[in-house]
Amino acid sequence: MRTIALFNNKGGVGKTTLVYHLAHMFSRLGYRALAVDLDPQANLTSAFFDDDRLENLWSEEVDTILACVSPILEGTGDIKVVSPIQAGEALWVIAGDLGLSRFEDKLSASWAGGFNEDPAALRATSSFHRITVQAAASVGAEVILFDVGPNLGAINRAALLAADFLLIPLAADLFSLQGLKNLGPTVRDWRTKWRRVREFVSGRTNIDLPRGEMAPAGYVVLQHAVRLDRPVKAYARWLGRIPAVYREAVLGEEYGWPERNLEDEHCLATLRNYRSLMPMAQDARKPMFDLKPADGAIGSHAQLVNTCLLEFSRLADRVAQVCGLALRS
Repeated sequence: MRTIALFNNKGGVGKTTLVYHLAHMFSRLGYRALAVDLDPQANLTSAFFDDDRLENLWSEEVDTILACVSPILEGTGDIKVVSPIQAGEALWVIAGDLGLSRFEDKLSASWAGGFNEDPAALRATSSFHRITVQAAASVGAEVILFDVGPNLGAINRAALLAADFLLIPLAADLFSLQGLKNLGPTVRDWRTKWRRVREFVSGRTNIDLPRGEMAPAGYVVLQHAVRLDRPVKAYARWLGRIPAVYREAVLGEEYGWPERNLEDEHCLATLRNYRSLMPMAQDARKPMFDLKPADGAIGSHAQLVNTCLLEFSRLADRVAQVCGLALRS
């Protein structure tokens, strides 16, 4: 089992779209996949389910991530494990909830308590990890994908602590690079401090604490403009800067590549802009690479669907390879 968080503290880069499509692609390739919506905006959940299903989920408050942490939030007990919702063959979802934002203050206050061996604080900080482990075991999930919000708050800290790997979606622009510069040092700081907590409480608690590995898996460049299968000049400038910023900010390495677009082993994919397919996919409530002529994917759109299928298949294989998942034939 591998847990992968997709995160960039710069919003609007296509993170949720990437999680949604990778979850579908992993299940399509033969992996049992679990998507966990840890973004209080719950956009991933709304991508999977229609309004009627969402209304039932949020009114009943029984099968969402908020229901899982409510006992901790309310001070009445520990996590409640819910059954993941099946969203496809070999694909399940732990639904998000806008009310999860109320958990932010609790997690923020619990961070310092972990250094004092406070069991309640440790239970709160480890809640996402323990929910995920138990839910994944219930469906036999091999790969778990976290969708988190674009910030460096306490919810995201607890989410990333529960992740084995960190995959960073980027747009080829100045704002994504600045987000990368903020993200890298913060994640390294979280990792270092959590290791101290684990060492401090080692052997003195029976709470299943996450390892807090957050190992950098690489980055994916999304939503770039394409002309004759090559990025336009305005984007090429920023693409060329990404490798050095990634190595310095995320990996903590000194790196002096010139500002030009070179091959980078940490770039898992550069995905083109599929904006013309997105409205069709949203209406059909399916991934872009599963669109059919009946959904409106005809002519050039049909060709783009095939390209999308190939690109996401290659990306899923690359992610599986980097994260140590057994490759499917």
